[in-house]
Amino acid sequence: MSMNIGEAAKASGVSAKMIRHYESVGLFPEAARTESGYRQYTDKEVSTLRFIRQSRDLGFSIEQIRELLSLWQNRKRPSRQVRALAQAHIVELDEKLKELHAMKATLEHLVQCCHGDERPDCPIIDTLAQDAPAVQHAAHGKTSGLRPGRHPLKAS
Repeated sequence: MSMNIGEAAKASGVSAKMIRHYESVGLFPEAARTESGYRQYTDKEVSTLRFIRQSRDLGFSIEQIRELLSLWQNRKRPSRQVRALAQAHIVELDEKLKELHAMKATLEHLVQCCHGDERPDCPIIDTLAQDAPAVQHAAHGKTSGLRPGRHPLKAS
């Protein structure tokens, strides 16, 4: 059965815009076209789009998905290659989680230090305007010694 891009998008859960993007970056082959120029997709291509969508839902990068697609299409592949790729992705996700926790801790600290009143002094804005990375302290487990309500750039 053949379907147009809108039908393929609906069936796969991948928007038409993303289908065109995946085609443009070479992740997904360009679709066959009708005589009038409309893209046409087969059930097999829709399955590939679902595979890509589910891989993206798990946070795999375009390059990782390219490798996963290659492994998926190679029926003689050793599963250890797929497992190794997934394990490497878990390590990346753990790093991202650490970074997110550090960002959250920094923001929570800055929010506690901000009066949130009518005064213009704001440690959140001041920290964002600094040359040093705002998350640096939290990411390395260091605290700046700030107490709630205190300005981070002014001496106590």
